Amino acid sequence: MKLVRIHAGIVGLVFKNGDYVRVITQGKHWLRFNESVMTHSLASAFNAPKALEILLEDEALANMLTVVNIQDNEIVLVYVNNNFKQVLTAGRYTYWNGLVDYKFITVDFSDINIPETIDKALYNNATLRQYIRVFEVAAYEKAIMIVNDKYVETLEHGTYHFWRNDKTIKIAKADLRQLQLEIAGQELLTKDKATVRINFYAQYKVASIETALMHNKDYEKQLYITLQLALRAFVGAYTLDELLEQKETIASAVLQDVKTQANKLGVHVLHAGVRDVILPGDMKDIMNQVLIAHKKAQANVVTRREETASTRSLLNIAKLMEDNDMLFKLKEMEYVEKIADKIGEITVAGNGNVIEQLKDIFSVNK
Repeated sequence: MKLVRIHAGIVGLVFKNGDYVRVITQGKHWLRFNESVMTHSLASAFNAPKALEILLEDEALANMLTVVNIQDNEIVLVYVNNNFKQVLTAGRYTYWNGLVDYKFITVDFSDINIPETIDKALYNNATLRQYIRVFEVAAYEKAIMIVNDKYVETLEHGTYHFWRNDKTIKIAKADLRQLQLEIAGQELLTKDKATVRINFYAQYKVASIETALMHNKDYEKQLYITLQLALRAFVGAYTLDELLEQKETIASAVLQDVKTQANKLGVHVLHAGVRDVILPGDMKDIMNQVLIAHKKAQANVVTRREETASTRSLLNIAKLMEDNDMLFKLKEMEYVEKIADKIGEITVAGNGNVIEQLKDIFSVNK
């Protein structure tokens, strides 16, 4: 016989010749011949030294244990005294009753959604974080969620958490802000085969995220091509001179042309405009020569118009002076004054009238 003492918080399992016999708790106990005792702490999980099924045949021991069975598609969150402790995966686990307050939350891990019973504060816990997938949708974005290649829902802005299981989750985002698309340095041929380079832009917004992301691949590239083709079609319908005269209408014409196609892409085009229409170097020189010649012709027209007006004015004055001697005298005095400004001295010989002599000097023979 052998006397053993079991202290508080300890449980003893008695074995005889390697076979389980009974469980003993706090107090003094006598062991028979060939019996031994194995002690376990009530504060720790129970690790069965023998097959658990054999041990649980003892009703006294079974009543002292909580057995947690976890299926392949489940995980269990373990709380100790209401504090999260660990995560258990598929298998069988046993815990002692009484000394420690255990709580077990079983989760269907085949579902991607995290139940509301799990505090969101635990999402950043190092132990639990490895089982969670996190997706961010910015304040200016919307997203579509695709699970196992099947559309599930549209997500507003926010942070989303899902279980990290064997299901695939894809989040496709779209920017809902007003965006700008640039078509820079686009070389195009006019109707008369002249090459021009146009810098064009369009401002747009995503109107339907489902249409843009689910029914179209690379909707931004498709919008770019749509604008490019519309611009090419417009420019190709006009000669260079016509295009330069109507360049202000390019933007509105292209905008009207692409609206229907843009709606099919889930996009609303708000505005379009032309930054530059650039001619190649040789064409630019020719246009400059044409402009200079045009301006010179305009200047000649103005000069001839002024000369004609001046001649007509002189003719009118001559007609007036022919019929009015006093006006003629005044004009003579005006000319004498102008001559005096340019000539230092005039000598008039003879006893004739000064005015008559000056008249003889400057008069035109009829």
